[in-house]
Amino acid sequence: MSVDHYENFPVASWLCPPALRPAVVALYHFARTADDLADEGDATPAERAQALRDYRADLAAVSAGRAPSPRWARVFTPLARELHRLQPALLHDLLDAFEQDLAPPRYRDRAQLLDYCRRSANPVGRLLLGLYGVADAASLRRSDAICSALQLINFWQDFSRDGPNGRLYVPQADLDRHGVPAEDVLACRDGPAARALVADLCAWARTLMRDGAPLALHLRGRAGWELRFVVQGGLLILDKIAAGGHDSLRRRPAVGARDFPRLLWRALTMRAAP
Repeated sequence: MSVDHYENFPVASWLCPPALRPAVVALYHFARTADDLADEGDATPAERAQALRDYRADLAAVSAGRAPSPRWARVFTPLARELHRLQPALLHDLLDAFEQDLAPPRYRDRAQLLDYCRRSANPVGRLLLGLYGVADAASLRRSDAICSALQLINFWQDFSRDGPNGRLYVPQADLDRHGVPAEDVLACRDGPAARALVADLCAWARTLMRDGAPLALHLRGRAGWELRFVVQGGLLILDKIAAGGHDSLRRRPAVGARDFPRLLWRALTMRAAP
């Protein structure tokens, strides 16, 4: 699994069965293009909002068996061929999250932030499970836990990128508990209270990942191995944050090529929830 554009959207990799690659690639390009509409370029907020509305209209069109507009034909034409294996409602959930990011709210508590993860991250896991024919309640719950954990880890990794853009994903309840002003997080001001806050947030993400990790051992074949790397990659980011004294407000940790042997070993030796 590779990750691009600072988000946890999987691309068809050597672990993905060839029969599923067209659907996975179509899903990836759908999500990445929507991400670009919400984040990239010099468009005004109003122009971004309109573009996402138009994008949603094209999704509704192909879902109803109609032709998309020419603007994103390279996205929606291949997606239309794979929609019989995907769930359009989950694709609409992703667009809901991208639209919310245009004017990101302040999150009241962890439940409200997890509701954002339900739309921004969890649909990807559910869509991929659907491609593998997995639909039981326990697997879906574990997939949601993994995807939400990955989204949270992305937040705790990306303070230095989100802060300058005015995006704050730390719930107000956590800020209050640690006595850290929201403005300090947005300005990436490091300090003992801020590090204690980051440590608490990372522990939350690690607990979620542990709850979902058994899914990687339950799934057979390539899907299970791919998910092992996903789980261990997320946990490695948390380990890097911890190794830096939870200083991710001032330093962004990342997983690179040098980490692959460690990831491989962790995936090979994964026997139970980390």
